[in-house]
Amino acid sequence: MRFRFLRLGALTCLAALLFAQQQLTVEKLTSFIDSSIKNHIPDREVAAYLATARMSERLTPSMVEDMQGKGAGPKTLAALQKLAELSSSLAPAAPKAPKPVYVEPPPPSREEQDRVIREITENALSYSKSLPDFICLQVTRRSIDLHYQRGGQGSFSPVDRILERLTYFDQKEKYEPISMNDKSLYGKSWESMGGSFSRGEFGTALNEIFTPESKAEFGWDHWGNLRNKLCYVFRYRIEQSRSKETISYNNTMQVTAGYTGLIYVQKGPNKILRITIDPKPPADFPVQDIHQVIDYNDVDIAGEPYLLPFASNVQMRDGLQMSRNEIEFRSYHKYSAGATITFDDVDSPLPDDQKTEQKPDQPKTAAPKPPPKQ
Repeated sequence: MRFRFLRLGALTCLAALLFAQQQLTVEKLTSFIDSSIKNHIPDREVAAYLATARMSERLTPSMVEDMQGKGAGPKTLAALQKLAELSSSLAPAAPKAPKPVYVEPPPPSREEQDRVIREITENALSYSKSLPDFICLQVTRRSIDLHYQRGGQGSFSPVDRILERLTYFDQKEKYEPISMNDKSLYGKSWESMGGSFSRGEFGTALNEIFTPESKAEFGWDHWGNLRNKLCYVFRYRIEQSRSKETISYNNTMQVTAGYTGLIYVQKGPNKILRITIDPKPPADFPVQDIHQVIDYNDVDIAGEPYLLPFASNVQMRDGLQMSRNEIEFRSYHKYSAGATITFDDVDSPLPDDQKTEQKPDQPKTAAPKPPPKQ
C-alpha cells in the first residue's frame, strides 16, 4: 500500500501541473496520456482526472483513436470521447511546424582540406613520441548476439566485464588483467581469457593510417558534430598490400586486411576526435563485419593535457554470432614504479551523447525527462 500511495501522489502532482488552468491543448493532453501509459497509471485514476479537464482546442475522434492505439484504457477512452464531444465546436489545433530540413553546407576548399590533412598527418606521425609513460584502467564490457541479422541493430546480451591495467612505457602497450566479473585474474595473460579483443588503440592505430608506407587515400566525406564540436570528416582507404591490420581467429588463422574508415577532426585546433576502422578480410575468413570506433579527448596527466583515447567500440561477426566490446580508458596517471590505479565507478557506462554524431547545426540538447517511475 505504501507504493500505491506514492504513485497516487505522483499522479496528483502531474495532473495538478497539467490541469492547473483546466484548459488543455491537444499537445498537453497527448503528453499526459503518453506519460500515464508509460508509467502504468491505473485507468480509473487517469479517467477521473480527465473528467475535470476542459479542452482549449478541438479534440477529434481520430486523435482519440491514436491514443487508444498507444494503450489508453477503456475508462480513459470514455473520458477522452466525452472531451472530444465537448470540444467539437472549438477551433482545431494549429498544425505542427515541420521539422527543419538539414542542408549540409558546402565542403571546405580543396586547399583547406589539404592543409588539414597535412597537419593531422604530421601530428599523428609524432603522436607516439609525444606521449608520456602512463598507466590507466581499461574497462571492457563484452556482449553477444547469437542470432545476428545483418543490417540490423542487433540484440546483445552481456557476457562479462573485464578490468585491465594498461601500461604505456617506452611507446609500447602492456596489458595486465585485473578481474573478470569481479573475479581476480592475477597472474593470467589476456590471451588466456578467450573471446574477442582489440589492441593498439593508442599510437598504433593512428600511426598505421598516416605512415607514408600505408599510402592512404584521403577524401572529403561530410561535416560532423561530435560531442558538440564542429568537425571535418574525411574518409580514408588503405589497400591490403600496404596494410598492417591483422585479424586472428582461434590462434590458428590470421590475415592482414585492407581497411577503410572515417577521421573526425575538430575544426579550429584540428585535433582528431574519432577514427573508425572497417577491415575487409577475405570472404572465406571466419571473422567478418568488423567495425571499430575509437574516440579521443584531452586527458590530464601530471598537469599536462594529452590527446588520448577515452573509449573504443568494436563489433565483429563469426557466422551468426556478433560480438561487441565496449571499452573505456580511465584513471590515467603518469607511470612510475609501483604506481597504482583506483576504480570506483567502473559500472557507469558512457552517456549516449558521448557516442552519437549530430548534424553541425543541431547542437547537443538535453533530452526531456519522463515522469519518474513509482
